[in-house]
Amino acid sequence: MERTKAAEKGDGVGGQHARPPGAVNRAMTTFSPADEEKQRGVRQMKLTATGLLLFVALVYVLAKWAQNSGAGPWAGYVAAAAEAGMVGALADWFAVTALFRHPLGIPIPHTAIIPTKKDQLGVSLGEFVGENFLSEDVVRQRLRAVGIGSRLGAWLAVPEHADRVTAELSTALRGALTVLRDSDVQAVVGEAITRRANAQEIGPGIGKMLERIVADGGHKRVVDLVVTRAHDWLVLHSDSVMDAVQGGAPGWTPKFVDKKVGERVYKELLRFVTEMRDMPAHPARGALDRFLTDFASDLQSDTDTRARIERLKGEVLGRGEVQDLIASAWTAVRSMIVAAAEDERSELRLRVRASLLSLGSRMAAERKVQDKVDKWVEGAAVYVVTTYRQEITSLITDTVASWDAEHTTKKIEANIGRDLQFIRINGTVVGSLAGLLIYTVSHALGA
Repeated sequence: MERTKAAEKGDGVGGQHARPPGAVNRAMTTFSPADEEKQRGVRQMKLTATGLLLFVALVYVLAKWAQNSGAGPWAGYVAAAAEAGMVGALADWFAVTALFRHPLGIPIPHTAIIPTKKDQLGVSLGEFVGENFLSEDVVRQRLRAVGIGSRLGAWLAVPEHADRVTAELSTALRGALTVLRDSDVQAVVGEAITRRANAQEIGPGIGKMLERIVADGGHKRVVDLVVTRAHDWLVLHSDSVMDAVQGGAPGWTPKFVDKKVGERVYKELLRFVTEMRDMPAHPARGALDRFLTDFASDLQSDTDTRARIERLKGEVLGRGEVQDLIASAWTAVRSMIVAAAEDERSELRLRVRASLLSLGSRMAAERKVQDKVDKWVEGAAVYVVTTYRQEITSLITDTVASWDAEHTTKKIEANIGRDLQFIRINGTVVGSLAGLLIYTVSHALGA
C-alpha cells in the first residue's frame, strides 16, 4: 500500500502527460485500491466455488453411505450427480488455476500459462492490433464511416465553438511566442533577410519602379517638397549663404566686392529656387525628369550602374545600425501579435473567428469540401499507421515484455479472476446434471 500511495503521488501534477519512463512498469507492479477491492472479490468467489465443491463431496459421501445402508434407488442417482459434480469442479479448478500458476505447485506441462507465456502473448497482441486495427483498409473504412468533414463543419459553424477555437488558438500563439527566445528569432530573421537581399539584385527592380514613378509624375510632389523646403531654408539662412560665398573668395579681392558677390549669388540662388517652386514647367524640372528617366534606364540595363548599386546595397546591409533595425523588427511584430491575440475584439481574432465560421459553414454544406477534408484526414492517418505501425506494435510487445510476470499475473487475476470462478461453479452444476443424466440413461438402458 505504501508503494501504491507513492505511485499515486507521482501521478499527481501533470498526470499522464508527465509520467516518467518507468511509470507504466510500476503500474503493473503495484495494486491500486480498486485492484485490492477486485482481489477481495476474487477471494470471495474462490471460497464460494470451493465451498460448493466441498458441499457436493459431502453429498457424495452421504449418498454412498445411504446407498450402502440399503436406502432406496434415489441414493444412487444423488451419488452419481455428486460424483460428476466433483469431477467437473476439479477439472475446471485445474483449468482456471493453470492459467495463472502451477496447480498445487507441481510444474505440470502447459500450466502457469500467463507468467510463462507473457512475452508470447504480448507479441500476439501486438500482431493482432497491427493486422486488425492498423491496416490501411480498416483506417480508411472507419474514418469514412465517421464523416469527419461534415461533423467538424457542423461543429465549427456554431459561433460558441468558433469562439472557443479562436481562444485556444490565441492561447497557443501567445505561448509559442513567449517560449521563443528573442535573440534566436532575431538572428534567424536577420540572416534570412540579409541572405535574401544579397541573393537578389535590386537594381532592375528599383529602375522599373523609378520609371513608372516618373511616367506617372509621382516624383513631382517630392520635387515640390524639396524646392519648397530649400526656399524656406534660404530665406531663414541668408546670412549663412552669403558668408559662405564671401569666405570662398580670393584673399586679394576687396571686402565690399566679396559682399556684393555674395549678395548677388544669394539673390540668384533664391530666384532660381523660387521660380522652380512656382513654375511647374521650369526647365530645371524638365532636366530633372530627363535625369531620372535616364537613371531608371541605367539601373535596368547599364552594367556599371547596377554593379555600383549592388556594392552600395552590400555596404548598407553590412552596417550595424541596419542589422539592429532588422533584428528589432521581430520585437515589434511579436508585441503586435501578442497584443492582438490577447484582445478579444482585435482585428486578428475577429478575422480568425469569421474565417472559422465561414469554413465550418462550407464544410457542413458543401460535399466537395467535406470530401477534401475527409481525404486529407484519411491520408494523414494512413501515413501514420503505415509508417509507424511497427513502432506502435513494438510499443505493445515491449511494454508487455517489461512487466514483471508475478505482479502481472496477480493484476490480471484480480481483474478477471472473479468471472473465472464462475466457471468452477458452472462446472460443478453442469457436471452434476450431466452425471445425473448419464446415470439415469444407463439405468434405463440396463433395465
